[in-house]
Amino acid sequence: MIKAHGGRLVNRIPEGKERETLEALAPSLPTIRLNERELSDFEMIAVGAMSPLEGFMNREDYLSVLDLKRLAKGLPWTIPVVLSWKEGGAEIGEGEKVALLGPDDEILGVMEIEEKYSVDKSQEASKVLLTTDDAHPGVRYLDTITDSYLGGPIHMLKRPGHHRFENFRLDPRETRVLFKAKGWDTVVAFQTRNPIHRAHEYLQKCALETVDGLLVHPLVGETQKGDIPAEIRMDCYKVLFDNYYPSTRTALSIFPAAMRYAGPREAVFHALLRKNYGCSHFIVGRDHAGVGNYYGTYDAHYIFREFDRYEIDITPMFFDHSFFCKKCGNMASQKTCPHGSEDHVFLSGTKVRAMLAEGTKPPAEFTRPEVADLLMKFYQSGKE
Repeated sequence: MIKAHGGRLVNRIPEGKERETLEALAPSLPTIRLNERELSDFEMIAVGAMSPLEGFMNREDYLSVLDLKRLAKGLPWTIPVVLSWKEGGAEIGEGEKVALLGPDDEILGVMEIEEKYSVDKSQEASKVLLTTDDAHPGVRYLDTITDSYLGGPIHMLKRPGHHRFENFRLDPRETRVLFKAKGWDTVVAFQTRNPIHRAHEYLQKCALETVDGLLVHPLVGETQKGDIPAEIRMDCYKVLFDNYYPSTRTALSIFPAAMRYAGPREAVFHALLRKNYGCSHFIVGRDHAGVGNYYGTYDAHYIFREFDRYEIDITPMFFDHSFFCKKCGNMASQKTCPHGSEDHVFLSGTKVRAMLAEGTKPPAEFTRPEVADLLMKFYQSGKE
């Protein structure tokens, strides 16, 4: 099976005497409350999903990621994973330990503060998100945190409380065991924060023709307002798995990361993390992790050219925009279809949402009827 990024799957969950010592110490430490993104990052670091990271980034790694898309030691890495100091909190010095709190102020872990450093958030936005426009959700997030970051290793004493998707919440060690049990040597991962429509299904099944198994790995961490709630998306995925996917060659598990909406950089980031989960291949489609018009349609494909295939290791599978062609009578892409756009069934997200809100079911060429029914029920409920 493919090795974790950096060669070793990180585990930051202490046991035995180390755990007892940290649990006794934690209540006496100064505290930092994690926001929703930091909470996701904390858990993913601890269970190895963000290997080789053992904690939140120090200044050297942070600057190297911004400038070179690599950690300081040269390993490809494209997204900063950082913890911000909170205004109004206790002054924290380098060399100290702090207790990390969840939203209910429960102690979840301990962090060793190796470094406290100031950053230019505008520069971070320009280099990672390629914009400083505050209409971008990633820029808006940066506006909510301080420009002082804390770097150092973490120890998770208690997992953040989860009340959703417990049967689909698998850590990297668990997905690796699952793949081995299924006899899969090659596994392709599909990242999604939206319901799967026919174009997505087409990409997945094309990829599945060349590998042993497919992991549909929907992101259920923090997303922007207007995205379809994870609960509705999961219902859609389950309908598809029950009716249209081969059970022996597919698996569904959630990806607890928060969205950065960082386009091409986030495409590489998503690929590297799926490598930690044991996937050998990763589907990169049109405008991966994009939002608005900030990134080119296939920028998420082009960025992989900046890395040697052996240092990335996981194999990206690039797909063009796909659609249903009425003349071909099947799903296709520009690579395989000779017909004009007038024969292609393509609906924008805005158009689909309007149709659903009006009670008009999108055509079966765009989405499976069972999925359309679930989405119509949601949009007409007025809960979006």
